[in-house]
Amino acid sequence: MDDTHRQWIDDREIAVWSPHGIASLASTHWLDADERSYDGAPGLWRQEGDTIVGSALPGEVRLAAGEEAQVGDVAVRAHLRDGTLALRVLDPQAATRRGISAIVRAPYDPLLRVPGRFTPTPRSSPTESVDGYRSSTVYDGTVSFRLGGRELELTVTRDHATLFAAFRDATSGTESYPFRFLRPPLPDDDGRVTVDLNRGYLPPCAFSDHYACVFPPPGNRWDVPVLGGELLVR
Repeated sequence: MDDTHRQWIDDREIAVWSPHGIASLASTHWLDADERSYDGAPGLWRQEGDTIVGSALPGEVRLAAGEEAQVGDVAVRAHLRDGTLALRVLDPQAATRRGISAIVRAPYDPLLRVPGRFTPTPRSSPTESVDGYRSSTVYDGTVSFRLGGRELELTVTRDHATLFAAFRDATSGTESYPFRFLRPPLPDDDGRVTVDLNRGYLPPCAFSDHYACVFPPPGNRWDVPVLGGELLVR
């Protein structure tokens, strides 16, 4: 394991276990135009266009999607899904109440870092979230690679910094969480990309039932084991 991978682990620990990190999500409340109170969130809340509005507080709070504010001992964040806003409550004590405190990781395995090739094949596909919500996702292409003598493929989206994929493998639901996420780097001009399954990481819904992670698409469900990266929450 090199210093870059150690730093990746350190960054994940901060992202998950910091006071308002991933594991701190205590509740998610889908809003409408009616102002009302919600469990764990001080004040009254409603959706107003593309903004969440909080009142009955020391001052009015207005949050666009992705924005966050401190309200008493908790933080509140606006989350957008298909035009509907949700109020997320981040409580520093949520992980302790849930009884979780650590990520179980597999030992680093250099054989899980392999070359791949990105093929741009944009398409829209139906998707389902862990809360049963059905929508569609526009995927940008596939990454093909060999692992243990098998040809595998990842259907991926891309943002400004990385590719992104959700996957499951033969360990999912037993030795590892039912699915995991991966962010390979963007491909070079020739489509080459490194697939490092040591960087497989647990989705937010592994730390709180109040996230609505999207299940992996069919092409990202493999019958080979991947004992690499993050496996379970302890």
